[in-house]
Order: sequence, then structure tokens, then C-alpha cells
Amino acid sequence: MILVTGGAGFIGANFILDWLRENDEPVLNLDKLTYAGNRENLAELSGDPRYAFVQGDIGDKSLVGELLSRHRPRAVINFAAESHVDRSIHGPGEFIQTNIVGTFNLLENVRAYYAAMSEAEKAKFRFLHVSTDEVYGSLKAEDPAFSETNRFEPNSPYSASKAASDHLVRAYHHTYGLPVLTTNCSNNYGPYQFPEKLIPLMIVNALAGKPLPVYGDGQQIRDWLYVGDHCSAIRTVLAGGQIGETYNVGGWNEKPNLDIVHAICGLLDELRPHADGRSYREQITYVADRPGHDRRYAIDASKIERELGWRPAETFATGIRKTVHWYLDNAAWINNVQTGAYREWVEKNYSGRDA
Repeated sequence: MILVTGGAGFIGANFILDWLRENDEPVLNLDKLTYAGNRENLAELSGDPRYAFVQGDIGDKSLVGELLSRHRPRAVINFAAESHVDRSIHGPGEFIQTNIVGTFNLLENVRAYYAAMSEAEKAKFRFLHVSTDEVYGSLKAEDPAFSETNRFEPNSPYSASKAASDHLVRAYHHTYGLPVLTTNCSNNYGPYQFPEKLIPLMIVNALAGKPLPVYGDGQQIRDWLYVGDHCSAIRTVLAGGQIGETYNVGGWNEKPNLDIVHAICGLLDELRPHADGRSYREQITYVADRPGHDRRYAIDASKIERELGWRPAETFATGIRKTVHWYLDNAAWINNVQTGAYREWVEKNYSGRDA
């Protein structure tokens, strides 16, 4: 079996669903269920004997140790993280606790678990740490895309905390011999993404008739990766990645944020048109940029293709159409996650920004 941490969040839930569609190896999901962790994401697995859920924190040493000892996973895949730049600006403390201290405690438990294994078990075991391209900092327009050899230059509390966790994972391999793998992905999008991130926020606001807030001039460039492709990349790295190595995972889809918003509006104009014929583009509004907003990210994903044969299956056009369709078809899920706390967060982050 495998142990997945943070498996009730956006990427973790998609990974578990894809994993159990692809094979029958059981999954144990450990998730703290913070605001973005949602058991409803995995509702279709209710009653599935291949899936088990435990609510808990990766920083809880006694709980994690007990789970490792009892379930004997042959791999740990760590998705557990606080992962929103704006939230890290407003409150960095939680990011330090989860992404750095939590990862440290998880590594300590896994180190003890690994040390007690037989040599045959050790040969099969892997610890896969899921991280972000934001650890590399920001690129100028003319700069080459981030490769695995780029130095870390994080620019937000979120990316700094993830960079620290990446360093810890690397150190536990070189110091203790833990068989680790690290993936650094570009911006994910797709089903079950909490509607604080750009793409689901635009879809949800557009359908509700609300403004579509675009930071600054909207020309911040990101590489966009469909979450299903990310899941297949993680499976590929887990199966064949070289121990101690890092693999960048990207979608080969560099696009400015404003182009993303325009694409969403175009699809909604087609699939859910306004009765009066207005375009959703009329809801776009420009707001003051976030502090320290990185201008461009881009992932060079040639290493994972060259060494492991992985390349994304989705283009941005196919991925964004699937994503918009999913949000149109899952209004109940959207309503359930838009709690009072979520509405308060959106108000806190976007109100008071000068146009």
C-alpha cells in the first residue's frame, strides 16, 4: 500500500482518484482537513476497501509513527502543504509550521520507519515529496525556463517554506540515506481546485455575476499544468525516478494570466451564455497587484521526458475546456466549499485594492 499525506486537497485528491482508477494498490490518506482539505473530493471512494482515511497532522509524531508501523506502506507521497501565496503574505506562520516543521517531523518518522526495514523492504521503499516551481523565484521575459539545476530564490513566505522543505528532503537523503524523490511542478488547474486560485475563482465569480479581479496588468506569465497530467507524472517518477533526484513537471503552456481569464470567458460565453448576449469579459476588473508578485515562471520539463518518457497529454485548450465543464457540472460542490470563512477570505484579500 501507499501512504498519501494531504490527500483531501486539490492535487492529492486527484492523485488518489487517478491512482485507484489505474491500479488496485490500497491508499491510506492522512489529511489535517484545513480549509482546502475536503473529504467530499473523495466521496466516490466511500465504501471502497482499497481506500482508508485518517484525519491528522503530518507533524503529529505519535500518529504518523503508529500509521507507518501498522500499515507498512511501501511509499510515502507528501502532498501536505499550505499552498497559497496570498494567504502566506497575510499569515506566514501556518506556512512555516506545516511546510517546514511538519515536513521535518514527517521525515523523522519515515527515517525511523525506514531504518527498521529489512534490506528487501528498503530496496522497494520511496519517499516522494511534491513541491513547486515557485522555489526558483521569478524569470525575466528573456530568461530560459527553470531547470532542476536553477538555484533557489523564493520570493514569498509560501515559496520560502517550500524551498526549506525541499532542502530538508535532500538532506535526509544525503545524510541518512533515505530514498527520496522530489517533483517541482508548475501551476496546476483542474477539478476540485479550491476557488481561491485564479482559474476556479474566475469561473465561480463569472457564473455568480461578480467582478473578475485581475492583478496589475494581468501579464504575469505562468506555465499551466492540468492536474491529471501532474498525477501521471508523479506515478511515473514514483515508479522509475532515480533516488535522490529532482524532476521538474510542467505543461509546456506558458501564458499570461489575462489570457487565461479571456479563455475562461470565451468558454463560458459558449457553454453558459448570458441571456442578454453580454460577454463575461465585461466582468473583468483590474486591481492592485499583490506584494512581491513574481512576473514569470516557466518549467523546463525535458529531464522527466528524456529520462522517464513522460510528457503531458493535455494541451491548455483541452485542459481548460475539461476544467470549465467540470465546474459547470458540479455546482453543489462549489456551493459546499464557499463557506462563510471562504467568503471572508476573498473579502479580506481583494477588498481595498485600488483599481
